[in-house]
Amino acid sequence: MDGTELTANREKVVKVWSGWVMLALVVVIFLAGIALLVLAGVWADSRRLSTDETLGLVIPGVLLLLLGTILSPGFFTLEPNEARVLVLFGAYKGTVRDSGFHWANPFYSSGPLAKGEPTGGGSAIGRVLASGKKGAGRAPRRFPRYKVSVRVRTFNGPKLKVNDRRGNPVEIAAVVVWRVKDTAQAMFDVDDFELYMETQSETALRHLASSYAYDHGEENEITLRSNVDEVSQALKQELEERLARAGVVVEEARLSHLAYAPEIAQAMLRRQQAEAVIDARQKIVHGAVSMVEMALRELAEKNVVDLDPERKAAMVSNLMVVLCGESEVHPVVNTGTLYT
Repeated sequence: MDGTELTANREKVVKVWSGWVMLALVVVIFLAGIALLVLAGVWADSRRLSTDETLGLVIPGVLLLLLGTILSPGFFTLEPNEARVLVLFGAYKGTVRDSGFHWANPFYSSGPLAKGEPTGGGSAIGRVLASGKKGAGRAPRRFPRYKVSVRVRTFNGPKLKVNDRRGNPVEIAAVVVWRVKDTAQAMFDVDDFELYMETQSETALRHLASSYAYDHGEENEITLRSNVDEVSQALKQELEERLARAGVVVEEARLSHLAYAPEIAQAMLRRQQAEAVIDARQKIVHGAVSMVEMALRELAEKNVVDLDPERKAAMVSNLMVVLCGESEVHPVVNTGTLYT
């Protein structure tokens, strides 16, 4: 490594000629060139002009037709939220963002699509690995006439299997809403800003998943399942830092899938069920104790019955069985005295 840093490009918005004005001018140039050639041919046949005079009409006519032919490739159109990057002989000259019919220097690069570019679905990392196995790297993408869409886009990432902070394998996926903010950075600071965005999104998601536990964290600990908003904000912030080099801004990033990996899903489900039962039992016992305490206090305050400690213990035991039992309790009615 020689320590050389890449030069960061910055977008420069420029204005170009109206396409309608230049279209009228090009049409006039073509008509003038054709008219000169026709006049030269007609007058030459009638011998009204000498050879030198005929050449005086033919040469300007040919030059006008050549000029019109050179100017014609300069026309282009832009749709709303679409931009064109202007590159002249390898030098960045600016970006056109106004939609409509335009004309610019016809020598600006056209930027055709690179041949042999692979297509198809799948994750960005998968495509890179697949192309590496075939022995051919992925060619940098180029857009027709360097047109770049600055519309809001959505990247629905694939499900990734990663280990959370506690080492448990989980499946996680995210949806990223993004758009191109700086066209110069997107086109010149990275080979393919779309592939770069997809790869960095997957990398950031893997790093995020390994930084938090799936659930059952310590007190005030952020977990993937319980703190979705905080985790999504952390993912968005990390993506913004990673994608700033490519001129991409992240509008929103949220988890779209979160689950334990299949090999531990059943064990974790049983653990969750057991914890749910324990939590429910704790609430039931707490409520039963409160009700027994209230019953004994009311009986004592209103002098309904005077119970010795042994009878209080029996009453508490019976009430706890009635209140905490899972099945319906069938009480036995005592028709005698309390002490028989």
